[in-house]
Amino acid sequence: MCDEDKKGWKRRRSEDEDIRAAKKPASDECVAILDAGAQYGKIIDRRIRELLVRTVLLPLDTPATQLSDYRCVSSVPCVVCHYSWPLCSALIISGGPNSVNDSDALNHDPDIFGLGLPVLGICYGMQLINNHYGGRVGVSGLREDGQFTISIDQDCKLFSGLEASQEVLLTHGDSVLQLAPSLQSVGQSGPLVAALKHQELPVYGLQFHPEADLTINGLKIFTNFLYNVAGCTGSSTLESREVKCMEYIRNMVGTTAPVLSLVSGGVDSAVCTALLNAALGPDRVIAVHIDNGFLRRQESVQVKSSLETVGIRPMVIRASARFLSAQTNLAYTGEDGLLSQHSSLPLHSVTSPEEKRTIIGDTFIKVTDSVVQDLHLNPDLIFLAQGTLRPDLIESASSVVSSNAQLIKTHHNDTPLVRQLRQSGRVVEPLADFHKDEVRRLGESLGLPKHLVHRHPFPGPGLAIRVLCQKEAYLRDDFVSTNSILSSLVNPDQWSGVQLRESEREVLSSLTRGHSLYATLLPIYSVGVQGDCRTYNYVAALSCEGPPPDWQHLMILAKIIPKICHNVNRIVWVFGDPVRGPVEEVTPTHLRATVLATLRQADHLAHQILVKHNAVGCVSQMPIVLIPIHFDRDESTPSCQRSIVIRTFITSDFMTGVPAVPGIQLPLNVLSEMVTSLQTVSGISRVLYDLTPKPPGTTEWE
Repeated sequence: MCDEDKKGWKRRRSEDEDIRAAKKPASDECVAILDAGAQYGKIIDRRIRELLVRTVLLPLDTPATQLSDYRCVSSVPCVVCHYSWPLCSALIISGGPNSVNDSDALNHDPDIFGLGLPVLGICYGMQLINNHYGGRVGVSGLREDGQFTISIDQDCKLFSGLEASQEVLLTHGDSVLQLAPSLQSVGQSGPLVAALKHQELPVYGLQFHPEADLTINGLKIFTNFLYNVAGCTGSSTLESREVKCMEYIRNMVGTTAPVLSLVSGGVDSAVCTALLNAALGPDRVIAVHIDNGFLRRQESVQVKSSLETVGIRPMVIRASARFLSAQTNLAYTGEDGLLSQHSSLPLHSVTSPEEKRTIIGDTFIKVTDSVVQDLHLNPDLIFLAQGTLRPDLIESASSVVSSNAQLIKTHHNDTPLVRQLRQSGRVVEPLADFHKDEVRRLGESLGLPKHLVHRHPFPGPGLAIRVLCQKEAYLRDDFVSTNSILSSLVNPDQWSGVQLRESEREVLSSLTRGHSLYATLLPIYSVGVQGDCRTYNYVAALSCEGPPPDWQHLMILAKIIPKICHNVNRIVWVFGDPVRGPVEEVTPTHLRATVLATLRQADHLAHQILVKHNAVGCVSQMPIVLIPIHFDRDESTPSCQRSIVIRTFITSDFMTGVPAVPGIQLPLNVLSEMVTSLQTVSGISRVLYDLTPKPPGTTEWE
């Protein structure tokens, strides 16, 4: 196959140079992204667009003949011209949750490597390249989920102009075990291959994700690939996104139908409604704000006031009692392999995060149906508008963006009921191709006030997914063994059996020098994303005697732990006395009024302190989470208290991100005051700080 690839490259290169030089305008270049189901697949598309090169997102199994004959046709939204020769300038193969060694591995056409096009494989795509050319991929014993420092070959075209050390996002279980003979390593992450290239062809592979914010120079790497390798010119200018959105709205809704727009008060729904007003006129837009009982203190009042300042006058529907008692039909696969449905428990008795999200999302639709009836509107004519973003659809594994992506969490705006409405053509989602920062820029261009446009995101299910609900402790068979491994990571005398880089050993040595550091599992699970897959794994708690050690070193330890303990996806710091463990009980917790009131008070106190110190801009988001853990009690005292976790998050794409480092991004005095204030809330045992980047931990805990 290698010889065939070389012949294909030489033949195609010669033909393309002749044809394109004679006829093809430079602005018609296009990069095909072959989707292997990556959570970050759509961000690749966005990054290439930022560099003024057109893209088309296609399934991984797209035949080579289709790619070689790919033409610019009007049915493809990102391409609008009509030429009769191939337009692909390069191929990018995305990452994905699968293994190339799986018996049911995703199909691909091996002839794509013989088309004579430059190829860039990312994560799964790199492993696919290595396999194609005769290398070997498998589990190495180390997995990497988070931001790490790698070394690169500066002579490689892909890394032109970069320093020898780079901070990148790695998230994978499989690794390159043996390089193919025709490939060479151009990047290393400790003992693992982090980047490779073909010795003769313009074929490159990256184990890391250049599209993600956590790869600091990712845009430069894409620039090098597009311009230095693929020969793109970047002359394809972007059309107005605002104009396209309004055209989409008018074409979908027509000239008479009303639109019911759900507004939460966040930037997404506000921008969506503002677009509807601009495209259709306010007389055809019915803005509805549903108070589900899971909002922050005085949230509905503030939402109504903020929207009215920009001419949006929402109906406010009080529905907290209806949501708490709500039930819905949940799908499940029986022992016979057939898909069936059963009625859920009432929301106030549910513990599963996915069930909570589905019930809340479906109840939004049911309440909306009630509004339609109360207003005497024809349900067959009205449209439902949502501020759904691209990341929502990706994490919900919606077929709208990917046929291969894994479900990370069901967003309230992408439940089965919403999908049914979407299939019937009754859901208007003008922002479904946007990311959060793009929506904010669009909001500013529409004249929305800055305080609304740059408000911290707040999830549709609200505080309901910030309360970890449990009846009993999560204690799997691996609880004791994982605790033992955790203990070894904070005990230098036990490092002999732990696979660590020298730099990681140095950090751990620094942390344990002068501190008695403790690590223990908590008997709770949180939702995470590891290797592009949804995980529901343990939370590890760190503590020590005296003040916390160096926060930056703690953040590094938080990256090391999931590499060694694959069943841990979140790491927290516990303020106060050391937690020597083990912690093996929980306080039974459900969505009840008193529990929500406790979290609402804690959330209010924490955010008021951010406002007081003008520190709101220090973080992109700051969920406050209630967990069912009662520390510091003797055996005669039942577990009856809960604890609060501060989850700071810094990001621009809201697909990846990092916690704020105290003393650097978040002032120490602000954090200290926050901890002191939260400890005064009745029924709170301890205050914790989430140290986890995304991945392996999602922004929200559920």
